[in-house]
Amino acid sequence: MMRQLISSGAPWEAVVGYSRAVRVGNVVEVAGTTAQDGDTVTGTDAYTQTRRVLEKIGAALNAAGASFEDVVRTRMFVTDISQWEEVGRAHGEVFATIRPTASMLEVKALIDPRLLVEIEATAIISA
Repeated sequence: MMRQLISSGAPWEAVVGYSRAVRVGNVVEVAGTTAQDGDTVTGTDAYTQTRRVLEKIGAALNAAGASFEDVVRTRMFVTDISQWEEVGRAHGEVFATIRPTASMLEVKALIDPRLLVEIEATAIISA
């Protein structure tokens, strides 16, 4: 089965040894994605960051030949669970009718203290 690696071009992908997404067969796994692009973090609030994260996930899915409609699971990691409604609102704007399974967990910290949310996604492309 063919293995397709999708890179975002971030310099730390090679250093850490990961891909933005990997497609094997009809399954696409998108790595933990944040609102950080180089030294820039888009947004200082959870809603804006989540919107940027989902844009980046959408681009990775597209590069793998998938779309949001193929997503069956998301995992949301937030640094402050009291902001769940902001993250949930942005997530719902994309997935309201798709309704993948989802988890939202509070974590102690993300790699940059400006980051409030990180999301992973799993997609299964229908034949």
